[in-house]
Amino acid sequence: MSEFVAAIDCGTNSTRLLIGDGTTTAERHMKITRLGQGVDSTGVLSREAMDRVGAALTQYRQLLDQYKVEKIRMTATSAARDATNSKDFFDMAEEIIGVRPELLTGTEEGNLSFIGATKELNPEQGPFLVMDIGGGSTEFVFGSQENQGTISCDIGCVRLTEQWIKHDPPLPEELSSCLSIVEGHLDDVKREIPEALTAATLVGLAGTVSCAAAVEQGLKEYDRDKIHHFKLTKEAVEDVFRTLATETRTERLDNPGMEVDRADVIVGGLCVLVKVMRSFGFKECLVSEADILDGLVLSLLN
Repeated sequence: MSEFVAAIDCGTNSTRLLIGDGTTTAERHMKITRLGQGVDSTGVLSREAMDRVGAALTQYRQLLDQYKVEKIRMTATSAARDATNSKDFFDMAEEIIGVRPELLTGTEEGNLSFIGATKELNPEQGPFLVMDIGGGSTEFVFGSQENQGTISCDIGCVRLTEQWIKHDPPLPEELSSCLSIVEGHLDDVKREIPEALTAATLVGLAGTVSCAAAVEQGLKEYDRDKIHHFKLTKEAVEDVFRTLATETRTERLDNPGMEVDRADVIVGGLCVLVKVMRSFGFKECLVSEADILDGLVLSLLN
C-alpha cells in the first residue's frame, strides 16, 4: 500500500499534479495545456486541447506508477463545466489515469482551494479572502478556520483574454472593458458575501498571482520558496500590471519571471487581481502556492 496519494486538477489553462502525504510533497507539476481554448465561442472542448491534456496526463501516469500511488482524485473545473462534450474528455482522462475526473461546482472548487491555501496560515491572520484566479473562473472564499462563504465568478485569464483582448498589446478600451466586467462580478461577491469586505488578509492563488510575484522579484527561474507566501503590495501589482499591459507578448517575455505559455493571457488575469485589490482596499496580497491540489490531497487522507 503506497503512503502517497495524488491529486490532479484539469483546469481551463493548466493541468497539474501533486503527489504527497499531507506533510511531504513528492512531486508537484504544472503544464499549460489550455483545455478551455475556444470554449467560450464554440461551446466544446477541441480535440487539440484534449490531446494536450492527454499528453500531460500520460506523463503524470508514469509518476503515479513510479510512486505506486493507489488513491487518486482527479478534478475538472470551469472549461469542463461550460463544454457540451465533457464526457469525451472524461472518457479519455479515465482511460489514461484509471479514475474518472470529478466535475466540481464552483463552490466545491472554492472550498477545496480554501482548505489547501489556509492549512499553513495562522488563524490570527484572518479572516481570509481566498481568491483563486483560474483560466475560466475565479473563486472567492471568505473565512477564518473554515469556509464561511463562497462564490464562483465567470472571469479568468483565458476567458477575459478571448472575450475582450484582441490586440497586442491590448488597446486601452480593451483593458477598460476587462476591468469593467471584473467590477460587475465583484459587485456580486460583495452582495453574496458581504463579510468579504471585513477580510484582514487577501490570499491569492494560481498562475496569474504567482507569475506576478515572480516578475516583481525578477526570478529567472521558478523558485517555490521565494513565491510561496511572498507579499505582493498593491503598488507592486499596479506596477506589474502597467508594465505587462503596455507590452507586446514578445516584450513581456523579456521580464524575468514571465512564463512563455502564460504571456498571452497574463494581462487578463492581472485585470482580476488589480481590480480586487482596488475594489476591496487591500494593501497587499499573500501569494500561496498551496491550493486546490493540497485540498484534494488532504481530502484523501482524512
